[in-house]
Amino acid sequence: MRQLFLSLVTALLVALPGLALAQSAVDILDANRALVEKPTRAKIAPVISELAASGDPVAATVLAAWAEKGLGLRKADGTFFLIEKTADGWALRDLTGAEAGVAASSDIVELRPNAGVRGLIATALVQFTLSDPDPAKRAAALVSIARDPEAAHLEPLRASLATEVDPALKAQKDRLERLLTLRFDTDSAARVAAIEGFGSDLGLDLRAALNPLLATSRVAYAGDLPGGANVARVLVPGADLSEAEAYDLLVAAGMAPARLTVEEARAALLANVVDGAVGGVPVAELGTQAARDRAYTALEAAGAVPAAATDAEVAAAVAAHGFAEVYAEPDAQVTAAAKAALDGIALKVGAMQTADLALDAVSLASIYFLAAIGLAITFGVMRVINMAHGEFIMMGAYTGYVVQLFITNYTLSILVALPLAFAVTFAAGVAMERLVIRHLYKRPLETLLATFGISIALQQIAKNIFGTQARPLTAPAWLDGALTFNDVVSISYIRIAIFVLAMLFLLFFLWLMKRTRLGLEVRAVTQNPTMAASMGINPDRINMLTFGLGSGIAGIAGVAIGLFAKVTSELGSDYIVQSFMTVVVGGVGNIWGTLAGAFLIGTLQKGIEWLNPSNTLAAQTYMILFIILFIQFRPRGIIALKGRAAGD
Repeated sequence: MRQLFLSLVTALLVALPGLALAQSAVDILDANRALVEKPTRAKIAPVISELAASGDPVAATVLAAWAEKGLGLRKADGTFFLIEKTADGWALRDLTGAEAGVAASSDIVELRPNAGVRGLIATALVQFTLSDPDPAKRAAALVSIARDPEAAHLEPLRASLATEVDPALKAQKDRLERLLTLRFDTDSAARVAAIEGFGSDLGLDLRAALNPLLATSRVAYAGDLPGGANVARVLVPGADLSEAEAYDLLVAAGMAPARLTVEEARAALLANVVDGAVGGVPVAELGTQAARDRAYTALEAAGAVPAAATDAEVAAAVAAHGFAEVYAEPDAQVTAAAKAALDGIALKVGAMQTADLALDAVSLASIYFLAAIGLAITFGVMRVINMAHGEFIMMGAYTGYVVQLFITNYTLSILVALPLAFAVTFAAGVAMERLVIRHLYKRPLETLLATFGISIALQQIAKNIFGTQARPLTAPAWLDGALTFNDVVSISYIRIAIFVLAMLFLLFFLWLMKRTRLGLEVRAVTQNPTMAASMGINPDRINMLTFGLGSGIAGIAGVAIGLFAKVTSELGSDYIVQSFMTVVVGGVGNIWGTLAGAFLIGTLQKGIEWLNPSNTLAAQTYMILFIILFIQFRPRGIIALKGRAAGD
């Protein structure tokens, strides 16, 4: 009875090999020793696949060692070892990693797989790496697959999804699996489901995977459209493609002879003149193209010249054939899903690009506002055209640089530099007002020339002190990088900080002008200097403080701008023109006008740069022309100053 039972079990194992236990890595190697010793890509592929599917933990070790030429075969008994070169020969370990002594070089065959076999091994190792206990190794495997995806990666990736416990890695695997599915899966429904599964995803890698699915080529055909072709559209010669392009397609497909050139026709006719005629056409009649074509056709029929198409034959051939654009992807359902996905992505990307452009415009507007707010104060209250305003911005940036020479903590250095830059440029502004500006009131041309000279002098002093090379003003680490919403929309943290700083200065200015005595006096002097003086306000003192305040704010702006711009002696000249345009367009003497002017100029400049991205100089030129036209229609700016002084 017992013997009968054993016989039945043996018979079942023979008849149903799937019930038997999977072979170990050692058994697989032993069974395929000859192939492993001298592998070829075609014959060794099933062996490598069997090792990968064995479930034996040793298989990963064996495959990795084999790929790195660390697998050897002992000649005496055909046993496989993990080998490592030593001075005396080979250090041996069995396939489980246990020490197995040493062997002479002549006793071991070092297995050296070629590049093709190593590629198969690398693919097989993917499934082990994707399920490695170390999350870092699993993440590295995903990066490796994404960098160079192959069809062989799809199944190991799918197999690893069920055992993935890290939510972030699982999400990455899910997404990568869909990318590989839409590229390599043979099931149309699976590919369509993968494409639709991306939803609102705007990733560049997704677009890179979808675009090849919609790649087309032009084909020519006779009669009906070719069966099984995934036709994108039918082409009409003369509308969608020229006659020459259509005929070239026929020639490339071997459906028509090459076009006959004028030189080739002339040479052929001259070479075949017999008894004053060519192909039965008298030479005297060859003055027309039709006669020359007729003669060449006769020579062609006689086999005297190679087959070639005349103009009439070209037109006839094009008319007798059809032309179409055909997708490289043969599955119409896949291309339809890919087109729908790309159309949706294009719409969303357009919206995102608009949002990104708006963010850039707001960012640039905040920079211009910060640079112009000090000028708005001095120009609006005092009517002084201060061409040295840019140099106060430059002085603030250099103040930040000097502070960082002594304070290496960048966060602390910026916190110190901001008030110090205000103090330095405030003092410089007060000194300039006391020494120069107050002697030139009501003389705008002379004020412009004097401040322009001061501007040049300050630039030269900066060059003498700091040199002509750009100096670094380093932002704190927490301002590095950018706030990224997706692959399209992002804004740097430095620009966000400048925007916040600009808004803080707007609030400060509103508080100063509306809630303080100084603000009341400034508004009084702005509205009517004579009446303000009769009320006990000293306009001279107000002018001095106002000029110092505007200069100090310019210094703070210099620190902020220096965090992302080059700090040189010419830093201020890069912003002086925009600052004046901001103040004039917005409305002289009105902070809300300055804000509106900064927003208008920032938006305009970014819009022109978007339309003409390769020429920023053209963008500046167009912007200045627009401002000139704008002032012609609204000379007092967007928000005009009110009061008796408004018409001054």
